Amino acid sequence: MQSFGVALHTDKYQINMMYAHWVNGTHNQRVVFEAYFRKLPFGNGYAVSAGLERIVHYIKNLRFEESDLHYLREQEENYDPGFLEELRRFRFQGSLYSVKEGTMVFPNEPLIRVEGRIMEAQLIETALLNYMNYQTLIATKASRIKNVAGDDTLMEFGTRRAQEADAALWGTRAAYLAGFDATSNMLAGKMFGIPTKGTHAHSWVQSFEDEEEAFQRFADALPNQVTLLVDTYDTLKSGVPHAISVGKKLEREGKKLAAVRLDSGDLAYLSTKTREMLDKAGLTDVKIVASNDLDEHTILNLKVQGAKVDSWGVGTQLITAADQPTLGGVYKLVARQDANGVYQPTIKISANPEKVTTPGIKDMYRLIDPDTGKAIADYLCFPEERTIAEGAPVHLFTPGHPYLNKQLTRYRAEALLIPVFVDGELVYELPKLEEIRKYHREQLKQFWPEYLRILNPEHYRLHVSEEVWETKARLMKAYMKK
Repeated sequence: MQSFGVALHTDKYQINMMYAHWVNGTHNQRVVFEAYFRKLPFGNGYAVSAGLERIVHYIKNLRFEESDLHYLREQEENYDPGFLEELRRFRFQGSLYSVKEGTMVFPNEPLIRVEGRIMEAQLIETALLNYMNYQTLIATKASRIKNVAGDDTLMEFGTRRAQEADAALWGTRAAYLAGFDATSNMLAGKMFGIPTKGTHAHSWVQSFEDEEEAFQRFADALPNQVTLLVDTYDTLKSGVPHAISVGKKLEREGKKLAAVRLDSGDLAYLSTKTREMLDKAGLTDVKIVASNDLDEHTILNLKVQGAKVDSWGVGTQLITAADQPTLGGVYKLVARQDANGVYQPTIKISANPEKVTTPGIKDMYRLIDPDTGKAIADYLCFPEERTIAEGAPVHLFTPGHPYLNKQLTRYRAEALLIPVFVDGELVYELPKLEEIRKYHREQLKQFWPEYLRILNPEHYRLHVSEEVWETKARLMKAYMKK
């Protein structure tokens, strides 16, 4: 199959806008875009930022191949040859700021800020949102599952149900950085250094005349990695007794049965009875693995019911984010340079209040209580505002809810947007996946449990500076008069 570059991983309207800017001579105008989401995925709580590594690789390799230019020549728009020559020389020369992967993030917070020529800032929108939206969604789902699973082992089993190979690979990576322990996906294991785990399918048992023989043959082949799937026929009357028989034989040979896996039925009841049977047989070290369309809600319910499960295999519900198929992140213009080279804030007005943008180039900080180390709130302000950077008292208020305000005098401010590309040069050293995993665990510790719980979590607040709010109010008033 023919290989393709990344430049055309975009929507056609991006190319058409680039062309229109080129025709009008405005393609070098400098602008600023922000990428963010408006609503929390899965209804409440928090989200986990992911996708930056792939965005970095995309931008580093962003150029139009000859085959791309040939394809563009064939389009119905009949682009001017001079425009195609401009694309042949194209390289990303802008700047990109981003929150780190694994960061806890919330609605209307700029996860990524892009500064550059309108031509390049417009081109990267589609791919940037594609990578950010999907991986942030899966990382969030994985973190929620980890929060209810606690110290239990979590395995990602979703490859066959993912929306194609890229989703399986990068979804696995997102799940791992947010707390999963292993994957069944061998290519993801090789690419990202994620531990791999696997047992056997029902077809293994079905390929033999006798279930116990199937178990024994599998144990003979992999004597140090024996996990047996016990629900092909009858879990408690057949599967578990046969697994116990094989486990006892392994014991006599100086080996051991590692685990049994339950993949159907009433997992709370079956896991409890299986634990009783294993313990009665003296196989107290044998673990119980559960799978079968699990997510944070089913795992939480099973734990409440007293399920005796040590390890969870989570597939479809995780890799497809089945209860919310997209994050819904957007990419909006917030500033543009005027004829004097000064950035002017821009706003998008909408009949839907939640879609009105917050104008201007903004920095974002997480305000931390210095005594507890816990997050108080997140805060947006203009770079020229020095209040936060200098540690001066800050007034936290929520527009539309004037009673929700406080004067904060003691805090530690943590800048969340870090430079990744500056004037086209990569200035950020991508951390190893294990480092991102550790960072996410540290992020979770910054938040009180009430913000992390699955049911009715407390609402974590984003505040804006009074100058940011006044700028937004002024522009809304000005544009709504037109």
